[in-house]
Amino acid sequence: MAFRQVRLVAVNIDGVLLSDTFSPVIHRFVVGRGGVYSAELERAVLSQPQLRAAAELGVGGTPEEVVAAYFRERARYLRRHPVRVLEGAGRLLGRLRATGASVVCYGGLGRAHFERHLAGFAGCFDGPGYVCTDGFRPGVREIAEDVFGVGCERALFIDDVARVGEAARSLGAAFIGHPSGYEHSFQRQLMREAGVRHVVGSLDAIDEWLLGAVDAEAAEAAGAAEAAGAAEAAGAAGAAGVAGADSGPPAARAGEAPAGRAGGRVAVHA
Repeated sequence: MAFRQVRLVAVNIDGVLLSDTFSPVIHRFVVGRGGVYSAELERAVLSQPQLRAAAELGVGGTPEEVVAAYFRERARYLRRHPVRVLEGAGRLLGRLRATGASVVCYGGLGRAHFERHLAGFAGCFDGPGYVCTDGFRPGVREIAEDVFGVGCERALFIDDVARVGEAARSLGAAFIGHPSGYEHSFQRQLMREAGVRHVVGSLDAIDEWLLGAVDAEAAEAAGAAEAAGAAEAAGAAGAAGVAGADSGPPAARAGEAPAGRAGGRVAVHA
């Protein structure tokens, strides 16, 4: 199935293609230090640059110290819960390739994380293959426009964090939410509150029908935006025409100009 509107699909790595190894660690990190894990905290932390997220956690230490302590905690967690490729990831990438759009993976960790866990799927991605967004999260505009030279209205993002969905909507990009199934995660709730239209519980749910529906919605939204822009431009041109006519001779203001000129003014207003 080929897309009509979407030219780029950006797929988050952790929580979409790979298991969610962030929410459980953040929860344990906060609660283990006497903090309260809430929807507000999760919203403030996920899909943020590491140092900014560390400052929001409300635990002792500088942001740099908190980041170091967090990754030590994560290393302990991974010894018992290794990163794994999620069920359906390969099938999803196959469906995305069939759309004809460029496909890229992105996330907040360095490229080594991508190469370690998704090397077997490297051929499914275009351009750089992977974009680390830690310096410019959530990264919707940067990935679409700066990396691929594609307008946001022609991009689809698939992510497990509501914040990315909000950024996508504000920029005119399409979005599919795949919230974490972790028991203490608030992302499904936050996506609902944010008005995310398409939320799935598995990667196989991102099927050809859903992809086609999202592409059709993106085309409709782009067409509406183009029509609105044309109407605004016509209105501005009409206003300029009226202003020019009002500064002309009295006969013109009274509507007594030659028929050809009057006809031209009506066409501009139309």
